[in-house]
Amino acid sequence: MKETLVESRTGIVRRVFALRESAIFLALILLMAGIWFFAPTFLTGSNLYLVFRQISFVAIVAMGELFVILSAGIDLSVGSIMGLSGIIAAGAMAMGLPIWLSVLVGLASGVLLGLINGVLISYVGIAPFIVTLGMLSFARGTILILTKGWPITEIPKPFLVVGQGDFLGIPIPVWVMIVLAVVAHFVLQYTSFGRRLYAIGGNEEAAFLSGVRVKKIKLAIYMISGLAAAVVGVILVARFNSAQPDTGTGWELDAIAAAVIGGTSLSGGSGTVLGVLIGAAIMGVIRNGLVLMKVSPYWQTAIIGIIIVLAAVLDRIKNRRAA
Repeated sequence: MKETLVESRTGIVRRVFALRESAIFLALILLMAGIWFFAPTFLTGSNLYLVFRQISFVAIVAMGELFVILSAGIDLSVGSIMGLSGIIAAGAMAMGLPIWLSVLVGLASGVLLGLINGVLISYVGIAPFIVTLGMLSFARGTILILTKGWPITEIPKPFLVVGQGDFLGIPIPVWVMIVLAVVAHFVLQYTSFGRRLYAIGGNEEAAFLSGVRVKKIKLAIYMISGLAAAVVGVILVARFNSAQPDTGTGWELDAIAAAVIGGTSLSGGSGTVLGVLIGAAIMGVIRNGLVLMKVSPYWQTAIIGIIIVLAAVLDRIKNRRAA
């Protein structure tokens, strides 16, 4: 009986270490230890509170990006959709609409922009890179048209708790991230939609021939990506007590990087929500560590770019070995 229990525990430990996320998580721990060595204030409670809140924003957008990348697609418009959704929600509040209705309008705008992306990609047949690059420019231009470059500051005080408050000592955005992560994990791992999405990313033609409605699923994932971006855009309005025209600029790179660093294959068909969360944590820890070590913001951007390229190279090597 005792030997059986020991063998069972050993098997569980082996399965845990066999997970791809285990290696990424170990890299995160080593990274945190290294930053703590050079910047002792990194592991203080107040700093970790800020890091976790920042990680939650990137993680939510990256989870939406995960759905797209799993289909071997890409969404370069999430940053601009995030900014436009926040502007629309803040503008609705400034016009006197109820908070709940303003939030709903902001989220709906993200879903609508994702719907447009999905229609052009799935039913018109334009490449995801071109469509979402165009949406990036359209949404960013619309922000400037609506705001003329000025922030919207008439935000109701009760709404600020969404971005600035906490529950049980944990920031509200982190709770939102946890809930969405549980939902996303369930959808991907335990529903036919998730299984079909992985099948599309693995071999789209084979998935189509086996009866998978490829176009409808692709349409849905770009709507999901738009919704995830809009969620963050609305929360950031509460976080900063205003809607800034430049909100979301460059966030598409962070979202893609978090997904790829977390083990999501750019070729599609491989990736998990847990990996994305760890990838977002690595991104957040690196950014925070560079700030604490007083590294120039210009170098921060360059370092993040190098990390993205290295992650893509590792993904390429992994796919070649698998083939």
